[in-house]
Amino acid sequence: MSNIKLFESKQIRSVWNEIDEKWYFAIIDVVEILTESNNPRRYWSDLKRKLITEGFSQLYEIIVQLKMGSSDGKKYTTDCANAKGLLRIIQSIPSPKAEPFKQWLAQVGSDRLDEIENPELATQRTREFYKAKGYSDDWIEKRMRSIAIREELTEEWKNRGVKEKI
Repeated sequence: MSNIKLFESKQIRSVWNEIDEKWYFAIIDVVEILTESNNPRRYWSDLKRKLITEGFSQLYEIIVQLKMGSSDGKKYTTDCANAKGLLRIIQSIPSPKAEPFKQWLAQVGSDRLDEIENPELATQRTREFYKAKGYSDDWIEKRMRSIAIREELTEEWKNRGVKEKI
């Protein structure tokens, strides 16, 4: 499962990692937004070296490489970090844009935690998302029902011991 997150109308690629069940964000996208660098890959490479020389020894423990879509339509291995790791990296980027980004990321995390406590909020957010994309109320209702039915079916298969064929 992959997704595009938006920050100040700029895209940040993200992907769900099933191994640890967390969202991971493309570090290079965040670096580009915060630094407005003409060469964000170089900036990120230099920042990694700087962090290591300054004693940030656990840098490579918070970075994972995951395949993400690129502007050319292909998937490439990309340095990614979960929200916690990303915030740690952002702390090291001198930029006036860092604070609003931290607030945005905290809000996204808070929203998801609220949805865990109250799953109806996730349903409401999904409906609002579809509405904002211009889908009709009828289409949205059918889509929400199909999602619920698929979840029930998947849960029933799981309860009956059906395994996914690889």
